Amino acid sequence: MKLRQCVFVARDLESSREELCDTLGLEVAYRDPGVAKWGLANVVCPTGHDFLEIVSPTRDGTSAGRYIERRKGDGGYMVILQVADAVAERERVTALGVRAVEQKDQPEYKYTHFHPADTAGVLLSLDQTVAPAGTDPKLWWPPAARDWLKHARSDVTNGLAGVEIQCVDPDKAAALWSRILNRPAKDDIIRLDDDGEVRFVPIADERGPGVSAYDVRVVDRDRVVAAARKRHKQHGVGQVEVCGCRINLV
Repeated sequence: MKLRQCVFVARDLESSREELCDTLGLEVAYRDPGVAKWGLANVVCPTGHDFLEIVSPTRDGTSAGRYIERRKGDGGYMVILQVADAVAERERVTALGVRAVEQKDQPEYKYTHFHPADTAGVLLSLDQTVAPAGTDPKLWWPPAARDWLKHARSDVTNGLAGVEIQCVDPDKAAALWSRILNRPAKDDIIRLDDDGEVRFVPIADERGPGVSAYDVRVVDRDRVVAAARKRHKQHGVGQVEVCGCRINLV
């Protein structure tokens, strides 16, 4: 079970894309026309072999738009974990009473999205990929389409390391996610594969429950901090802000 993609939600897709790519040294690999069915537009940007995505509402009445209103602006929105068997995970998680709000079952890609009201305010997706013959399984990631690797950069940032979720009751939320992910929570932290983690902290601002920070592996810290400083989005040498969400440089 690996942290593979983290998603921001933002009102203005293009200005947010510019901020994300400039600050973290990324390129857009894909704009998925399929998200239009949810009233969204998006960009998907590789960092190493992981991904950061921005979704933005294109019409009124979307769940993403309501999320922006509820959390008082742009910010972290969705966490995508790659699992070995998405169908088995779906059956196990829904048996816990966690509602599935969207699912797909294709030969090469399966996923389930779970309702934020049942997951401590975060849209969670458990995704499985089955690479076609002759394709490296580690490089097969349909949400970024087939040609994403030529846009992958690792000179400024190089992958995802964690998600921070602020909660009214971090102990309760950690216990809930421990059941959902079927992994132990110690000190309100759930360890994932490849040294990733999901951690739960008290609410520290007026935005309420939800993603409060993403951890991104940094290669050129000075480059990231300088770019963030130009936008007045620096929070010290170890943290910047992108798309309304804190980014911890690890």
